[in-house]
Amino acid sequence: MNESTRPAAPLEKTHLKIGFVPLADAAPVVAAKLLEFGHAHGLTLELSRQPSWAALRDKLLAGELDAAHSLYGLVYGVQLGIGGPQTDMAVLMVLNRNGQAISLSNRLADAFEEHGTLPRALATLGRTPVFAQTFPTGTHAMWLYYWLAAQGVHPLRDIESVVIPPPQMVAALAEERLDGLCVGEPWPALAQRRGMGRTVIRSGEIWPDHPEKVLACRRDFVGRYPNTARALVQTMLEACRWLDGAGHRTEIAQWLARPEMLGADADLIASMLEAGEGSGAPDMKFFENGAVNYPLESEGIWFLTQFERWGMMARRDDYREIAAALNQTALYREAAAAIGVGVSAAARLPRFIDGRVWDGENAAAYVEGFEIGCR
Repeated sequence: MNESTRPAAPLEKTHLKIGFVPLADAAPVVAAKLLEFGHAHGLTLELSRQPSWAALRDKLLAGELDAAHSLYGLVYGVQLGIGGPQTDMAVLMVLNRNGQAISLSNRLADAFEEHGTLPRALATLGRTPVFAQTFPTGTHAMWLYYWLAAQGVHPLRDIESVVIPPPQMVAALAEERLDGLCVGEPWPALAQRRGMGRTVIRSGEIWPDHPEKVLACRRDFVGRYPNTARALVQTMLEACRWLDGAGHRTEIAQWLARPEMLGADADLIASMLEAGEGSGAPDMKFFENGAVNYPLESEGIWFLTQFERWGMMARRDDYREIAAALNQTALYREAAAAIGVGVSAAARLPRFIDGRVWDGENAAAYVEGFEIGCR
C-alpha cells in the first residue's frame, strides 16, 4: 500500500455489510466488492442482497446493515418518519443518475397510442387503473406521480398505486395485475423483451440526469465511525470511476447477471448500463469525473417538495436545514479530495417534462405552482 492510498486515520471499523436491491444500478456496490476497492482504504466489504426496499430499510435501521445502495427518497422518508420509523439518516454520496423507466401493459400502451392522451387511454379500461412503484417515498413513486400529473392524471385520485419489489414487477405485469409500473432497469427492459409491456418513458426524460440511488447509512454510523464512513465513500467513488472505463460495464453485467445478484440476462443488463450511446436515450451515469456523485442539498429538498405536493407531510419551513443535516457534503468533499476526484457543488437547474424548473429556492412557491397536487 503506498502513501497516497493509505488511510489518513485509523478506521474505527474495517468490515462493513452493505445492502443492495437487485437492480442494474447496484453496479457500484457490486464492483466495489468484486474488485475489492475497499482494501486500498482499509475496508473489507460484505454484500447483502435484499428482497425489497422495505427489507433493506428495516435491516439498515436495525443495524444489521452498515450502509446500503438506497432510493434517495427512502432515506428522506425515514428521516421524516413517513417512510418508516423516524431515524436520523445520512446520504453519503449519489451512486448513479437516470436508469429507471415507466412501462405500460400492452393493452394500455395500445390505447395510449391510439387515443393520444393518457386520460383517454385510461378511460378505455373501464375500471380504476393499477400502477406499481417500489416504495411509498421512493424515487420510483416520485417519477411515476410526476409523469402521471404531467399527463393530466392525478396519481392519488385517478389510479390505484401499489408497492411491489423490483424483481416481482415483471411477473405482476405478465399476470395482468398491473396497468403500468415504474422501476429500475433491467426490469422494464425485460418486460418489453418478453412482450409483456412497453416502456413509454425513461426517468431521465422526466428529470434529465436526476439523482437516483445513494449510498446511505444511519447518521449515528457517521458519528461513531467518521473515518470509516470517509473510507467507504472513497471506495465507492473508486468503483464508480472504474465503471466509466472502456468495457467495464459489459464486464460488471456478467457478474450482475448471476442468480445471487439480479438473475437476469447479462446482455440485457449490459444494454441498460450502456443505454444512451447512439440511442438517444438518457444513459445510466455513475461517475463522469465526479459530476454524478456530489450529494447536492437542493436535490434532497426537491424530494421534500414532492412529499408535500402529494400530502405525505405538511409544509415546513426547515427544508434546507433537513437537507443540510442529511447530505454529508463536508465528509464527501474530504473523501473526494483524498483520491483526486473533483467536486462541483454548483446547483443543477433541471427542466422537467412539464417545463417546470427547480432552482433549489422557495420550496413553497414551487409546490404551489403545480396544477395537480394535494392542496
